Amino acid sequence: MGRKKTILLIAVLFLFAISGIYFTNADAQYKAAPAKKGVQAEKSVKADSCYGCHPVIKELHSSGKHSKNLCSNCHKELDKHLKAPGPDTRPVTDTSWEACGQCHKAQYESFMKEAYHRPARDEKSQLTNRAPNPFWDKLMAGHGFTKEHNLTRSHNWMLIDHLIVDRAYGGRFQGKNSWQYLFEKGKAWEVLKDNYPDVKEHKAFIPQSAAAANPVCLQCKSQDHILKWAYMGDPVEGARWSRTSNVVELVKDLQHGLNCFTCHDPHAAKPRIVRDGLIDALTRPDGDTLWHKDPKRTGIKVIDMGMRGFTRKIALLDKYDTRLQCGQCHVEYNCNPGTDTKTGEAVKMGDRRTNHFPYKDVFGLYEHYVNKVNFLDWKHALTGGLLWKAQHPESETFYNSKHAKAGVGCDSCHTPKAKDKKTGKVYTSHFAVTPRVQLKETCLKCHTKWTEEQARYAIDSIKAHIRGKMRKAEFWLSALIDKVVEGKKAGLAEDVIKQAQDQHLRAHILWEYWTAENSDGFHNPEMARESLTRSVDESMKGIKIINDAMAAKTSAK
Repeated sequence: MGRKKTILLIAVLFLFAISGIYFTNADAQYKAAPAKKGVQAEKSVKADSCYGCHPVIKELHSSGKHSKNLCSNCHKELDKHLKAPGPDTRPVTDTSWEACGQCHKAQYESFMKEAYHRPARDEKSQLTNRAPNPFWDKLMAGHGFTKEHNLTRSHNWMLIDHLIVDRAYGGRFQGKNSWQYLFEKGKAWEVLKDNYPDVKEHKAFIPQSAAAANPVCLQCKSQDHILKWAYMGDPVEGARWSRTSNVVELVKDLQHGLNCFTCHDPHAAKPRIVRDGLIDALTRPDGDTLWHKDPKRTGIKVIDMGMRGFTRKIALLDKYDTRLQCGQCHVEYNCNPGTDTKTGEAVKMGDRRTNHFPYKDVFGLYEHYVNKVNFLDWKHALTGGLLWKAQHPESETFYNSKHAKAGVGCDSCHTPKAKDKKTGKVYTSHFAVTPRVQLKETCLKCHTKWTEEQARYAIDSIKAHIRGKMRKAEFWLSALIDKVVEGKKAGLAEDVIKQAQDQHLRAHILWEYWTAENSDGFHNPEMARESLTRSVDESMKGIKIINDAMAAKTSAK
């Protein structure tokens, strides 16, 4: 009998043990992120507690790899909100890199890695850079980018670099430790200071600077304010920030450069885009973008995330597509006021054209801006003609290139796969940098017969060829500008000057696109060569218009 009791006791204890293991594992499926050092641990909150009021989040969260993650991993101060849901008790959403880095450690560490292959504040207008002077300042006369226009630096510094550049905030923001800011990583306002904190006016404070930044510029620098910004930046009730906000006040609400959730949906753990201008372009009824014309285009699902009384959209992608994800920022878009080409009236930040993506290559931009959108950026200081200002159009340039058609993505060359030295797991490096820095992991993966020296030689040869074409385009643009000025001084008819100014605009677009595009044409050398040589042709046509009119005027005398 004693033996039977012993066996029964062991069986009962075994069942309790099994039950304990089961319930422990069940709870463990709801993964709590490790607490940060020095921060009081939040009370764990499971997703079921939030699903009732957030059906859209439920659909996303329950569909992906994050389905077992706790809401309290990324949302803090949930107790008050759960007890009394409403706008006054909204939880604090952690938009930091560390929020994702707690679990995605290898990706986080690679993202925070420094790129020292080129200096900071390396102006494109330097003699050996992409758009050297003396032509740059002449060809862009009257535009803020003549104050300072730099080559790129690491993603984690992009907000800081935007805040401190001379053309953006008039020099009001500087490093707390002077030039030591170059090495300091972290929240922007732990690194920088406002030298004029009591001045709310957005203006220039130091010589040869400009206050050209505006709220739309910041959409490509940070998404810290994603929950406070309505679709397209419309100034609507409930949205704290909009296209028309005081940008000096807005930037004080931002801390991080490129956020993880810009490309990765934190609820569904799926690829996405959040940039409203791109979503707007991809959903235009006329279907005129590169993406629309691509028979193999990646599908998107647009979702309205507006839970705060205003529309806010994201778009999930059917698969990872870096042309779209990187194309949220590495893209041509308008982000500033300008002039209506039909009426001649000012286009101000209240107009949606100040947050606009064409998503077309260089050959479609004249027609798009002049005849479809009726918008141009600024008036050239010497010719008086309206011109267009390019933003970094890498995505559109690469879209139909030979590399893209071969299945190469932005990630193949700039954020390749890497192996964790400790775990042996393969992950996507988030150290976004030129492939020249990591040739073995990029170029040589496909070009297996090349050496690193040969890969570097191929890159440099293509870039050298295109830079040569850029210099020729600049020479002829400069000559055209001189001719227009000469024609105006000579009193040529207004219609003649307008024709020449239009030729200037055409030639300018075909050239300046490549000063903003950050590969010296490497992303699509065939397109670059055609565009730049056509720029020369258009400049020559403009010069001929003035010369013919001058000859006719002389002959008439």
